[in-house]
Amino acid sequence: MLAHRLWSAGMQTLVQLVYPPRCLGCGGLVETDFGLCGPCWRETPFISGLACDLCGVPLPGQSDRAELCDDCLTIARPWAHGRAALVYRDRGRRMVLALKHGDRHDIARPAARWIARAARDLRRDDLLLVPVPLHVTRHLKRRYNQAALLAEALAAELDCPWCPDALVRPTPTPPLEGHGREARFATLSGRITPRAGRRDLIAGRPVLIVDDVMTTGATLAAATEACLDAGATEVFVCVLARAAKDT
Repeated sequence: MLAHRLWSAGMQTLVQLVYPPRCLGCGGLVETDFGLCGPCWRETPFISGLACDLCGVPLPGQSDRAELCDDCLTIARPWAHGRAALVYRDRGRRMVLALKHGDRHDIARPAARWIARAARDLRRDDLLLVPVPLHVTRHLKRRYNQAALLAEALAAELDCPWCPDALVRPTPTPPLEGHGREARFATLSGRITPRAGRRDLIAGRPVLIVDDVMTTGATLAAATEACLDAGATEVFVCVLARAAKDT
């Protein structure tokens, strides 16, 4: 046993000599794998302090009770609570886009740790983690679902089960860039459904929906409604990054 540990430690040292740990943001040398260097850490807009209880956007001031942002005071959210790790700007936006379009699967693991810090209070008995799905054509084009990468890593962080295909998009969704809030909600309404063979997995238990970024919340609302339709007792949402107006 001691010899095996010594061999493993030696191999790890050798790997680090050949492939030294690199910063996720800039590629510079760092001390440990899956980390950020000091400058990149300072430039990453982590959400700390007071945040909206439904969407995770940072709020000014302090409070000892749950608070809501202006959007969540005016938009009916079908989920119970929501959390976000980063603000979707600057280095936070670049990391989301690298994960989403740049094949940067290595970002999923540290991103899940950041999400777990924000969402750990949502941990419930029998909680099931579910990623927001892609339509099959987009999935094949991209070759992976970034929300599923995050959900898998987050499930390990929270020690919860997860299901990569609990929800589906039966029809493709047109691009939503440049569309306003009302158009996004109208476009996505009913576009996400529970997979027929997964309804029993969702029914009678709490569900945590995972996605990479929240803008208006239309996609998460459609996914939440699908989980509730399948019989989830309550639904929470969490994202790596939250788009914010005035940050």
